[in-house]
Parts: sequence; structure tokens; C-alpha cells
Amino acid sequence: MKEEGRLLIGINPVLEALRRGERRFEKIYIAKGRGGPKTDELVNLARERDVHIRFEQREIIDRICGSANHQGVAGVVSAKEYSTTDDMLGLAKKRNEEPFIVILDGIEDPQNLGGIIRSAEAAGAHGIIIPERRAVGVTDAVARTSAGAVEYLLIAKVKNINNTIAELKEKGIWIIGLDAEGEKRYYEPDYKMPLAVVIGGEGVGIRPLVLKGCDFVVSIPQKGRVNSLNASVAAGIIIYEILKSRSAA
Repeated sequence: MKEEGRLLIGINPVLEALRRGERRFEKIYIAKGRGGPKTDELVNLARERDVHIRFEQREIIDRICGSANHQGVAGVVSAKEYSTTDDMLGLAKKRNEEPFIVILDGIEDPQNLGGIIRSAEAAGAHGIIIPERRAVGVTDAVARTSAGAVEYLLIAKVKNINNTIAELKEKGIWIIGLDAEGEKRYYEPDYKMPLAVVIGGEGVGIRPLVLKGCDFVVSIPQKGRVNSLNASVAAGIIIYEILKSRSAA
């Protein structure tokens, strides 16, 4: 098990980074059984800043760090500073364009997230929204797979996808889900409206509650024996259909 992110290893580097508040943590690993004043302070600071803490056996942290010289603490730091949905809407307004946002409901593979970021940036999307939990963040592996696109695309990390969808709908954004059971083909709608397209996680697709929040759902027709597409490929298909629809005279 290797964590594909920027690692801070040891209690003092992680604690100091939390104190200063200048680094965005994806998560912090703490060895089970580790205690003491510094550990207590680290846990309290992490919780104040909504940083996910995982308590693991020391052997697991050994594998993450590549050595046993970690003092029972390792932090995974984001490879990018996150933005907000308001930043994305502001960018759309600045470009004099209807908002075009991609919402990812639980993408866990860094290769898929990097590929989606690359497609979304190339197609002129105003940003990508990812959840804080049960999903990959913007790690070094994601940044590499994106071929540099991560530096140019706004990315927001939110606590609750359902709440974010509700907030976007209140601001006049149409929510479009991509799912195998969609009532329309992906090429049928006119995508010139302000929109956010939701892509589900690998294997499980869009979660039922998230799907319920979509204004309508589209599908990608398939004729082969494999009944699902790679998440990055599926995202690329609809992202470029949106670009095509908006580019049409």
C-alpha cells in the first residue's frame, strides 16, 4: 500500500503544518496506540480543520511511508489548493459563459480523476467538484495523470455532494446525471443551459440519493458485452458532447 500524495512524515512536521494552517491535508494517519500531548494536539487541530484522521496499525503506516521511521504519524498533503463552487460560478460569469461544472460522486482511482480533469479542462469546464470522503483527492498521481491540467482547472472539495447539488440548483444550475438507466441518450439534450453533470464512482455509479437530486439522467448506449465504461472514458464522452452542443451555431 503506497499513498500517492505528498507525504509529511513524523509527528513534528505534521503538527507544525497543522499549526501554521498553510497546507491542505487529504488525510492524516496515526498509529493505533500512539498517545501523548503532541498526539492529542494533532488530533484536536485536525478535527478543528475537518481533516480526516485514520488510525491504522503501525505496519500499514510503514508501507505508506516506505520505512518504519515515521513516529507513528504521516500526513498526506494535497497537490493543489482547492477552490469553491462560487469561484467556478464567478469564472463562468467572467468568461460570459453559462456555468459548466463536473461533479464526481466517489471517484477513487487517481488515474480516472486525472483523466477527467484533463478532459474537463480541455473542454472549457469551469470546475470539478469532489467529495471529502470515500474519494481520491488531488494527489501527485492525479496531477501527473492530468498532464498539467490540474494547474488550470478549479477544483472544489465538499463535505456533502447532496447539499452542494441543492445549493447549485438554488442558483439556477441544472443537474444532469450520467447513468446506465438514464431516460435519455447523452446526445439528446441541449446543453446550452447552466449545468453541472454528475459522474458516478467506479463500479457503483451515482449513489441513489445523489441520483434523486438530478433534474434528469442520461445514458451512453452500448452494444458490447462489457456493460459499463471506465469512469474517465464515460466522463470524456459527455463532457465533449456538452462542448459540442455549446459550440453549435
